[in-house]
Amino acid sequence: NRVQHALRAFTAKDQKDLRMAAQTYRDNPEFKTEDAIRDVGTGEAVTSFLERKGIPGVVQRTLIRPPSSQVGPIDPGVRAQLMVMSPVAGKYDTVIDRDSAYERLRAREHKAAAEAAAAEAKAAEPRQDDGGFSKGRRYDGGTTTRATKPAPRTTSRSSDSVGEAFAKSFARQLGTRSGQAIVRGVLGSLFKKR
Repeated sequence: NRVQHALRAFTAKDQKDLRMAAQTYRDNPEFKTEDAIRDVGTGEAVTSFLERKGIPGVVQRTLIRPPSSQVGPIDPGVRAQLMVMSPVAGKYDTVIDRDSAYERLRAREHKAAAEAAAAEAKAAEPRQDDGGFSKGRRYDGGTTTRATKPAPRTTSRSSDSVGEAFAKSFARQLGTRSGQAIVRGVLGSLFKKR
């Protein structure tokens, strides 16, 4: 769809641009497109709209309808009359205020906070002591064995000295390819000199 307002052509370049613009329209046998683009006045335009299957329509000179607006508030009676005459009368009269994403997320947040508060209150309420009877196991006459957890082993001290930390890091580095290449280079240079 194209709406072309007036193009004024005063220089040779402007006239060339005007001819180029006119050639992009589908011709109308009733008038010359180049003249129409140059001669349209205020509120007029040269238009070409797509027809079925995307075929561009024949170029037409069109009078553009000015907006029907006013400055200032409208009289309630006139407003009601315009609403009744509107082609969409009755379609948008009922206000529908759906929940926005923000409102849904806030409701979910409040629900989660209420559930967390209820869980805290349940955990904080005093428990009745029944002497351990509810937690006891029933004796079935067989032998029971207790599984004991082995004590965790400590393999390294919690704080190494700076020298020990450097030595460990250096030993780890020697295990990598780059470390092995450095050792080979150092040892190779030492033995080549002899």
